[in-house]
Amino acid sequence: MSTTKFLFAGFGGQGILFSGKFLAYKGLIEDKQVSWLPSYGPEMRGGTASCSVILSDTPVGSPIVSNPDVLVAMNLPSLDKYEDSVVSGGTIFVDSTLVERKVKRTDVNVHYIPATALADKNGMPTLANMIIVGKVLSALEQFNEDGINAALGKVISARHANMLDFNLKALKIGSEN
Repeated sequence: MSTTKFLFAGFGGQGILFSGKFLAYKGLIEDKQVSWLPSYGPEMRGGTASCSVILSDTPVGSPIVSNPDVLVAMNLPSLDKYEDSVVSGGTIFVDSTLVERKVKRTDVNVHYIPATALADKNGMPTLANMIIVGKVLSALEQFNEDGINAALGKVISARHANMLDFNLKALKIGSEN
């Protein structure tokens, strides 16, 4: 039995909920049992946002992720709030463009990726979230182009179809860093 609990956290406008939704659809496409639970403050942009995703081979009993296996921290308040909740042996992904401090724990795996800087450098300033997701999928050996393309097709509306290639490029940039 395999179950992985993810927690994406950052501020509103960083694509936290979109990242989680993408991962959830990817899980569904790959025949996993899935839970996706978004959470955000009352502000539309700039407030806190988090998203819990559970991917499992067996039915998911509760959508609550109190102790994630994988934490994606897109800003310092998120790292401060959730660092201690990650399970021992878990993995933390940090947007090192926005978070200057290092993870204090020594019992977790840590990946620092300058996602925001990479997004700006590549002309896709709104896709730092997908760059970090690309790194997550690569590090977890889950970077499967068929699943990725199918999931992107589900989460990107027809109105924004022009963003499909940009998102795919962002995921590849993340997987290579």
